[in-house]
Amino acid sequence: MDALETIFQLQKELARVTSSSRYPQSKEARISSLAMAIVHEAIELQNLTNWKWWKKSKEFDEALAKEEIIDILHFVIQASIEVGMMPTEILNEYRKKNQINMERQEKGY
Repeated sequence: MDALETIFQLQKELARVTSSSRYPQSKEARISSLAMAIVHEAIELQNLTNWKWWKKSKEFDEALAKEEIIDILHFVIQASIEVGMMPTEILNEYRKKNQINMERQEKGY
């Protein structure tokens, strides 16, 4: 099993043991909630940086940044599972989008 497949399996196990009556029932509502969670985790990641130029700088905590990135990944993987996107499809879609992005850079995008 490759790394991404392992992550998917672990996420499925986590979702099974963390079921909640508050988790939205419809797929659309689940995707919306997961998207909001991703946004908020990204904000937590950003808050570790010195983006507020008007405040005193603080040392960047790389360990906490890694933790926030993994929090984001949990929600991205769960959203992928919710829409039926498995590791092989993620790789295929990533390759397609990566090629588009490479072409954009070559054309001065």
